[in-house]
Amino acid sequence: MNIRVRAYQPADLPALSRICLATALHGDDGTSAFADPRLPGLVYAEPYARLEPGLVWVAEDADGVCGYVLGAADTLAFTRRCEAGWWPPLRCQYPAPPADDPSADAALRRQLHDCTPPTFDFLPRFPAHLHINLLPRSQRTGAGTQLIATFLAALRAQGVPGVHLGVSARNPGAQAFYARQGFATLQAPVWGTWMGRALPAAEEAAGLRPST
Repeated sequence: MNIRVRAYQPADLPALSRICLATALHGDDGTSAFADPRLPGLVYAEPYARLEPGLVWVAEDADGVCGYVLGAADTLAFTRRCEAGWWPPLRCQYPAPPADDPSADAALRRQLHDCTPPTFDFLPRFPAHLHINLLPRSQRTGAGTQLIATFLAALRAQGVPGVHLGVSARNPGAQAFYARQGFATLQAPVWGTWMGRALPAAEEAAGLRPST
């Protein structure tokens, strides 16, 4: 299969949302889990495309966009930007749900109402974070490895020291994939695992100076 990785374009936004929904259930299709199919993309894809489009890349084949990687170079700064401009209008559109609502929609609505900044101990060493999602037709094709490599190269060029991500305990295939990409466990809460990868400086990675 011929798949190419390219920079995000604004016309790709609907594809990001569709792929986010199609992988929203621990890596599987979440279409049947959400009453509002827009919610996964509004939480996990669109804010990056809107606020940090320079760190979004897509994988594309003959049938169109089939995967993406996106994220933020500085998690705390990105959190502040979302709090300033992304979450407030969504909170008006999606009121906080009742505490006893167990639905998938309610879980994401609670997340967009949560204004608590992350306090992970590992953030100083791994300040960036990423999300990567691939449709089934692009999995096991090397597209994921290309997307990760492209994203990490951009972080290195910015001098970012490390990157982290979260992966569900119900998605062991993703955990194995990230381990092959050089990510290691940072924390293991009940729901899954926080994994991280340290990044050498761009000149180090290019062999221009020795690692210290």
